[in-house]
Amino acid sequence: MAFDGLFTKAMVSELQPLVSGRITKIHQPNQTEIVVQIRAAGSNHKVLFSIHPSYARIHITSEAIDNPPEPPMFCMLMRKHLEGGFISSITQHEMDRLIVFTIESSDEIGDKVTRELHIEIMGRHSNILLVDPKRNVLLDSLKHVSPSENRHRSLMPGATYVAPPSQHKLAPQDATKSDIESLLASEDSVNSVVATIAGFSKLHAEELVYQLRKSMNKYDTYQQFIASFDHKNPEGYYYQVGAKSIFSSIELSHLQVEPTKFATLGQLLDKIFFAKAERDRVKQQAGDLEKWLTNELAKLRLKSKKLQKERQSAEKLDTYKQKGELLTANIYQLEKGMTEATLLNYYEDDSPEVTIALDPRKTPVENAQAFYSKYNKAKTALIKTEEQLRKTSQDLEYLELIQQQLMHASTEDIREIREELAEEGWLKHRKSKQKKKASLPLPEKFVSTTGTPISVGKNNKQNDYVTFKLAKKSDLWLHTKDIPGSHVVIHHDNPDEETIIEAATLAAYFSKARESSSVPVDYTVIRQVKKPNGSKPGFVIYFEQKTVFVTPDEDVVRKLRKK
Repeated sequence: MAFDGLFTKAMVSELQPLVSGRITKIHQPNQTEIVVQIRAAGSNHKVLFSIHPSYARIHITSEAIDNPPEPPMFCMLMRKHLEGGFISSITQHEMDRLIVFTIESSDEIGDKVTRELHIEIMGRHSNILLVDPKRNVLLDSLKHVSPSENRHRSLMPGATYVAPPSQHKLAPQDATKSDIESLLASEDSVNSVVATIAGFSKLHAEELVYQLRKSMNKYDTYQQFIASFDHKNPEGYYYQVGAKSIFSSIELSHLQVEPTKFATLGQLLDKIFFAKAERDRVKQQAGDLEKWLTNELAKLRLKSKKLQKERQSAEKLDTYKQKGELLTANIYQLEKGMTEATLLNYYEDDSPEVTIALDPRKTPVENAQAFYSKYNKAKTALIKTEEQLRKTSQDLEYLELIQQQLMHASTEDIREIREELAEEGWLKHRKSKQKKKASLPLPEKFVSTTGTPISVGKNNKQNDYVTFKLAKKSDLWLHTKDIPGSHVVIHHDNPDEETIIEAATLAAYFSKARESSSVPVDYTVIRQVKKPNGSKPGFVIYFEQKTVFVTPDEDVVRKLRKK
């Protein structure tokens, strides 16, 4: 990763068209993110501010993020001070990972006031601050830091605003020709650049040193390198080097890897971070549910093993019946008090002899009846064991499907999954003081390249709704073959081949085979999809299907997702 001071400089350049824009909406989807909608140059732009310890960033986003029904306190404070205000400037503080939005707005009585919104992108110390620059007072911050935690820089409402400590490094534009020559002459040029010039991460220092060593005019090359981060329309470059994901606003020739190129830095960061951050948001809300599912699945697997052993034991029932019949057939040879009887086993070829243990306290008839009794008990036990095994297998299949759905769920999907598990008797209904209105499931909507609408159910409630309520009988239905996954419906009675392939790609992506290649996907018309009586949510059978093979592709999903 390389969200260093130089990348921050490039991001500030990309955000400049928002200057003079008006802040129309502010949302706080969760405890680490703020989304600000800005109307600028005749268009609406969403700017994501994130202080996630692993995914801290700021950029224009095109992704939809769910918002809570009630805005948190910090969000309401921002709305009070910033909504309706105009952005007068967007600047970077001292080549650091700190961007300042200066906003002109009005207070409660209509007087003009100036506010500053600071985003500090500093790993686990990242923060969003709302500052009154006239009084140099911190109005509030998304993350509070008490004086006991940091005596130099307290981040509490009403505290005097103190900027992050200066690194006392050389500003990139102030580096002289002799400075560059001195850095190149040092034993470890890369670390010397990082330690001496502000804004450099090791990644960009490596690229600078690589370019300087190849250049004849080193100082001109240095100046061009610094200027490349101040491009009016910066582009994004993404590199996958082994297990590492690397990004920058410039091409990194020292990596000697072909990059994936993005038109904007916002698109680049959406690609890298959105899915990871969304998964993290879901984990925060579904952590208890994931733990419960893991425990329940472990219990069911253990139960299945025990039942299989019981079945193996119960399958000996034919032996009990044979022994009882052999004793009955040879009753005239037996007497009370015998401990065993050796008889011809006419159930097998050549009638070999078999020795049967007897209870000397019982008569021959009672011994025979004892074996018949064991046979009847084993027969009953086998029937019950088979029933329990079948139910355990169904429960395992059902909860494994829920587990797979949880991997791709949004926050709204999680709520529906909880409701479904409660309705099926797996969880207790959560008590709520407010009565919630019954709402329809919300399947995700996509549009194919040729303009055909596609619906995807991401949990069982949505699957049943998409297939049996939303779709017409003539629509096309898709599902991964013999693999847990989503119900996908193409809302068209005769879709083109490209739409079928794209819908199949969605079905493969929202399934347990997301990480696989050449995934088989069945498709048929809705009228051929049936739900057996008494079956669990999301379970169907279907007929007259055809199969296509596709490879899940996140880029295709992002392209088709309906905004």
